[in-house]
Amino acid sequence: MLKTLSNLVKLVRHPSPEVGRTPHVVVHAENKWRLLRFSAPSGRPPSRRLPLLLVPSMINRWYVLDLLPGKSLVEWLPEKGWDVYVVDWGTPGPEDRHLTFDDVVGRYLGRALRRTCEKSDSPAAHVLGYCMGGTLATIHAAAFPDRVASLTTLAAPVAFGDDGILATWTRSPAFDPDALVDAHGNVPWPLLQASFLMLRPTLTPSKLAFLADKLVTGRGFDEAFLDSFLAKEKWANDNVDLPGEVFRTWIRALYREDQLVRGTFRLLGRPARLEDVTMPLHVLSFEHDYIVPKESAAPLAERAGSRDITHTHLPGGHVAAVVSESAKDRLWPKLESWWVTHDRALRAVSAAE
Repeated sequence: MLKTLSNLVKLVRHPSPEVGRTPHVVVHAENKWRLLRFSAPSGRPPSRRLPLLLVPSMINRWYVLDLLPGKSLVEWLPEKGWDVYVVDWGTPGPEDRHLTFDDVVGRYLGRALRRTCEKSDSPAAHVLGYCMGGTLATIHAAAFPDRVASLTTLAAPVAFGDDGILATWTRSPAFDPDALVDAHGNVPWPLLQASFLMLRPTLTPSKLAFLADKLVTGRGFDEAFLDSFLAKEKWANDNVDLPGEVFRTWIRALYREDQLVRGTFRLLGRPARLEDVTMPLHVLSFEHDYIVPKESAAPLAERAGSRDITHTHLPGGHVAAVVSESAKDRLWPKLESWWVTHDRALRAVSAAE
């Protein structure tokens, strides 16, 4: 009993961990979004590799890629010699309610790619999109492929016609996205978060039960555990409103009309078909991902026009597979190995030309 009380005091008194600590510079800022650069540690000679551009979801904070030292993809990759850039979508204000899908995915993401290439003095960049960011990156790569050397999608939905819970909800006649956007402008983050929590109603109780077990038994209940647990909870509850017009297109064109699979989606007037994704492609899905199941992510590997396609299906869930203790040993090396192989091949082709 005393041990449990002592652990409870530790939990209550434990300071909120500082997230997003890896040193970086802002190389571009526009409206609410920024482009962050994470370079190799000082003293390391400049890499001749193409840069990496990481595109996170618009409804979650970018620092899921930089939770804590030792659990940060954007800390780990520069140590391997990569020049890494991350899009920070920022927080939209009421004045951003009319920001369109074309603005974000066509213009903003296009400028992020251009600035990445300019800063690294490279003709193109390897692009990774996580979750919704992977869908945005796929659409941009299909319509504007010039600066995309390769595309990696991480738990990213491209097919929306399945019978999953999210697809069922969004197709319901009782759900009126126009009324929601007209009433709120930007879609409030508490509404978005509540929707994802309802996908798995037992998630919060299960986390509380896990924490209670740690408190009572004391097994592994230390500073490292508290930092990790609280950092993930901090990120999970630090969500962002979604610009109203972006949400309207997301629901109408993708969830309800499944335009990516049907080949009818357009970006800034250009077709954005999955068949137009012709650069080297790496699609990653996860066995226990209840937000983006394999059936939603894998069709990109089946329909893309690239002659160089890798589909990697791994254990793990939508978030845990990326930030858990095992990610550094399981997921990250697979990403890096694929980039190394394709970077060499792309630079060899470029030199031959």
